[in-house]
Amino acid sequence: MGLLLPLVLYAYNAYSLQTIAKKTKTKDVWLAWIPLVNLYLVTRIAKKSGWWVLLLIIPLVNLVFLGIIWWNIAKMRNKPGWVGILMAVPLLNFVAIGILAYSD
Repeated sequence: MGLLLPLVLYAYNAYSLQTIAKKTKTKDVWLAWIPLVNLYLVTRIAKKSGWWVLLLIIPLVNLVFLGIIWWNIAKMRNKPGWVGILMAVPLLNFVAIGILAYSD
């Protein structure tokens, strides 16, 4: 049971990211399922250079750039940018990714 919840949450996030990629017509949506490689997919959805992945692995710097990326993803999905910023808030990030993935 201790491993089941993290697996379910990972599957939810990966499927939601895949759905966002499909709705934004981003190629290679299957990258959402590969840990760390999915960061490259996130940068592509936000229309940022793949080099931004390097910025996402630097502690503290990554918080700023993830905020920028998720703000852009929210805008790509015609949602307010603050919905993307909610991705930085624990537990609310599950709601935010759901809004970005499954609402019209």
